[in-house]
Amino acid sequence: MQEKRCQAAIFPCEESVYRALSLTSFDQVKVVILGQDPYHGRGQADGLAFSVPDGVKIPPSLRNIFKEVARDTEQNMEKASTDLSRWARQGVLLLNTVLTVEEGKAASHANLGWQKITDAVVQALSDGGVPIVFMLWGGYARSKKSLIDSAKHLILEAPHPSPLSAHRGFIGCGHFTTANRFLDSKGREPVIW
Repeated sequence: MQEKRCQAAIFPCEESVYRALSLTSFDQVKVVILGQDPYHGRGQADGLAFSVPDGVKIPPSLRNIFKEVARDTEQNMEKASTDLSRWARQGVLLLNTVLTVEEGKAASHANLGWQKITDAVVQALSDGGVPIVFMLWGGYARSKKSLIDSAKHLILEAPHPSPLSAHRGFIGCGHFTTANRFLDSKGREPVIW
């Protein structure tokens, strides 16, 4: 068992495990988009929830996110970079609640304790003094709602952008323009999606 464990491919690569937290400094966070765990296909996970490196086939969830951005903001997303670091650098924390995964095994690291770290991050952001938009897509992300002070922050909930559920309310949710209106109302710079 130990030998097999040492040979397992774990994603993202070690240098990218905390990429979301390194690209989006705590005091600059405007929006939090919570994912569950990294993509489990080789070459997909880059340390940012829903993001993949440019040149990698776009996953269905990210395709649906781009569809909703295009519908909601009237932007052309056809040639948009699949590496969402441009969002992260604007203050969008793309945080998976579990930060690693074994190749080909979704949720394989769900019981390793990552949630203690990521729940603490969400709680600390909620406790901070700056209003933030929290986008909770799908049941798993929505289960973190209790960590967030809804009197101070905007909580946006929708079905997950996966093809299995996007048609049940993710497409049409309007989260991207709603987030920017909230940020603008608080004197914060809107996000260029």
